[in-house]
Amino acid sequence: MSDSNTTDFTNPPTFILLGIPGLEMAHVWISIPFSAMYAIAVLGNFTILFIVKREPNLHKPMYYFLCMLAISDLVLSTSTLPKTLSIFWFNSREINFSACLTQMYFVACFLVMDSGILVAMSLDRYVAICHPLRHSTTLTNPVVAKIGLAVVLRSGILVLPFPFLARRWPYCRTNFIPHSYCEHMAVVKLACADIRISSNYSISVGFMVTGLDVFFIAVAYIQILRAIFSLPTKDARLKTFGTCGSHLCVILSTYIPSVFSALMHRFGHNVALHFHVLMANAYLLVPPMLHPIIYGVRTKQIRDRLLRLLSHKGM
Repeated sequence: MSDSNTTDFTNPPTFILLGIPGLEMAHVWISIPFSAMYAIAVLGNFTILFIVKREPNLHKPMYYFLCMLAISDLVLSTSTLPKTLSIFWFNSREINFSACLTQMYFVACFLVMDSGILVAMSLDRYVAICHPLRHSTTLTNPVVAKIGLAVVLRSGILVLPFPFLARRWPYCRTNFIPHSYCEHMAVVKLACADIRISSNYSISVGFMVTGLDVFFIAVAYIQILRAIFSLPTKDARLKTFGTCGSHLCVILSTYIPSVFSALMHRFGHNVALHFHVLMANAYLLVPPMLHPIIYGVRTKQIRDRLLRLLSHKGM
């Protein structure tokens, strides 16, 4: 290992992922909850896609955006966990340099995409509640497609400099990454160069995306709450607010881990490295697992369709 750590190279042919440093002996046990979360995420999100495709009544903007979120969550979790499990189960720690940068890009891109989809879903809720008579004429299928394309292009373009900048740096210190996947800063910190461009750009994208998206969501929900409180009866207010319940739960399940992770990176210098890595993995697994559960439990149309499918199979 010492030879590898002192070898001079610009672009190493491979990186070595260490998994969760300090918890190597527990890798197999850690893989059990990770595998369970991934299985639930895959099954749940594919179920959402299947139900929306099969049920014509669900061919509406809200469910189109939900399908986008499901696809994004599937790619996000699948881009990291199979390699992580191969480290845990088979000690397969090598990853090709280009594959590492590709993984880095996919992780960052689909995190940004998830956030953009939540903004699109809040727009749908705003139009549905504040301008219900114009909902069908405002959010037409072409408009929904354009919003979806804008979300995809925004995430793809904003994150594109990450791998290109990372490829520029000379890696002459070590090719051992103290992580279970190619997280952006975990990789560029290995460079023996001034990486302030990568670091500052990463921070800027994080603050810009999260800050702007949370701002737009907050503005939408301020208008939604004003419309709800103007309704004449308590039952009407509760029923209308209930249509936002799933979306609000998804927002919380997405942004709370994001804020916690950002605070830990900023102030958690004394936190053990293995805890940082565990939280980074949970951040990519927990939201994709929770999103289909939230919509499956709280959305009557999806719940009823799922129950019909299960009862039909039971017969």
